[in-house]
Amino acid sequence: MSKYGMNVKFTAKAGERDALAQILLGAAAAAEGFEGCEKYIISLSETEPDAVWVTEIWSGEEAHQASLNNEAGKALIQQARPLIAGVESYPVRPIGGKGL
Repeated sequence: MSKYGMNVKFTAKAGERDALAQILLGAAAAAEGFEGCEKYIISLSETEPDAVWVTEIWSGEEAHQASLNNEAGKALIQQARPLIAGVESYPVRPIGGKGL
């Protein structure tokens, strides 16, 4: 089975980046219990004041899809939604490197 990854750029509404980042850090903590979640990293952009990046690595696409149906995950998405101005998702297939 191939690994599955996502790089997601969340653009927060003006002044809401820190609040959005805190919710996403909660999602990262919840991901500890998700079957197949190998990495879930939250980063703040150094060049875009409203951008928060999430880097995810999963054992496979099925594990990622299952996480989206998790009740805790759904609740965090609902909590974050009012703070988000835009989302760009980039699916990737991790093939190796340090930490993988």
